[in-house]
Amino acid sequence: MHQIRTQAVIEATPQAVWAVLADFASYPAWNPLNLEAHGQAVLGAKIPMVFRNLASAKPGATISQTVTLVACEPGKALAWAGHVPLLFRGRHHFTLEAAPGGTRVLHGEDLAGLIPLTFSRAQIARDFVPAYEAVNVALAARVAALG
Repeated sequence: MHQIRTQAVIEATPQAVWAVLADFASYPAWNPLNLEAHGQAVLGAKIPMVFRNLASAKPGATISQTVTLVACEPGKALAWAGHVPLLFRGRHHFTLEAAPGGTRVLHGEDLAGLIPLTFSRAQIARDFVPAYEAVNVALAARVAALG
């Protein structure tokens, strides 16, 4: 299994950060990784999502998948899981914690299956971590813009 872990401090309350994360309809306006998402932030909800394929050699390649919300605690946590039997299993997660200066966002994903087995640690560091960090930067900008 591979783990992707990033974090950022956003100058806003956990509730303000949550409001942006839970507003799936607005993802196309700000999210550079999860390009589209449709549905409501409710535990167990099935959310059709389009995201950048970070493992593809083709620039701009995307993957469409319906994920299931496996954590949905306003102001605290949002996570979704998706899978393709044997090939891929992922759990993408955001954890929000009140911190000096705002909200600490712990953002990452746990990847398993035959496809992630082909990823090297160097590839994760080179291709995945910067994309997740870009989401953190975009999330902070979106929260600030909605201020």
